[in-house]
Amino acid sequence: MIYKRLLKPLLFNLDAEDAHDITLQLASDVNNSTFLQQLTSLLFNKKYESLEREFWGLTFPNPIGLAAGFDKNAATPLAMQSLGFGFAEIGSITAKPSKGNPKPRAFRLPDDHSLINRMGLNNKGAEAICRTVSSYNLDIPLGVNIAKTNDASIYGDDALRDYLFSYEQALAVADYITVNISCPNTGEGKTFEDPSALNDLLSALEPNRKDRKPTLVKFSVDTPREVLQTLVNICEDHEVSGYVATNTSSNRSSLKTNKARLAEIGNGGLSGNAIFEQSTQVVQWLSEILGGSKPIVGVGGINDSQSALRKLEAGADLIQLYTGLVYEGPGLISRIKKGLDHHL
Repeated sequence: MIYKRLLKPLLFNLDAEDAHDITLQLASDVNNSTFLQQLTSLLFNKKYESLEREFWGLTFPNPIGLAAGFDKNAATPLAMQSLGFGFAEIGSITAKPSKGNPKPRAFRLPDDHSLINRMGLNNKGAEAICRTVSSYNLDIPLGVNIAKTNDASIYGDDALRDYLFSYEQALAVADYITVNISCPNTGEGKTFEDPSALNDLLSALEPNRKDRKPTLVKFSVDTPREVLQTLVNICEDHEVSGYVATNTSSNRSSLKTNKARLAEIGNGGLSGNAIFEQSTQVVQWLSEILGGSKPIVGVGGINDSQSALRKLEAGADLIQLYTGLVYEGPGLISRIKKGLDHHL
């Protein structure tokens, strides 16, 4: 209640990225203070035995994780643990550091409880970020989300080597690795969601090798079922460990926000409540295709215990959120846990 009545109005008076930077700094302060971690845990981190899960030999205290995008540079994992998340995913990280796209590049859509961003994979680079991760001693699983460096001149075999560098850096510190395939591959803007490109990428990463960490592939929310089936077949041939559904959307058809505002914002990935139904549909498609053979992480539009439960009922084994935190505040995790425990 304090967040919605006091902090949210103040943050929403700021540019979306400026508000995010302030929030990230506060979380980083908690991350660097044992006292603040203990205090945060006392306030927010009630544990529920009914919510514990185990996948890939990893124990998840609960199925609620922090989605990639909030913490690109691994500044907050200990804070997220204290806040009550059952796991956290940092990134996306890329082989080379990047400042990302020009500002403004993050926008709120309050009428839709959603965000649009075109951050451009701004991060400090895989080597520096993984060095930071190596200093942490976490009690929750940590995922590292990897993507291709945001540079159109890197394509073909160079793009594969770029990905492989980040993958190998992450192997040393991650509990699992998520491969973000919605990234430029060629100068023509082709992505690794193209079946031949995905096959080449997974051939380069070799996720089925014994020295690899559990490797997941993250799909776009805009993926049609028949394309999803093709991509899953390729992933299964390479014995990936699981899937994340979904990434952001370029579709604007169902938004309440007026078209003039959307035109002013321009391009970017849509996240939040506006993609909930479609992301849940993709989770269900994945569940039907896989028949329970691999874990699915459901993400997209989770902002209360009911939406979390719907994702799980659609076939997700774990769930992630980020945009929901912007609108609902840090107490969201404890409310979802309480609701899921009550249902179970």
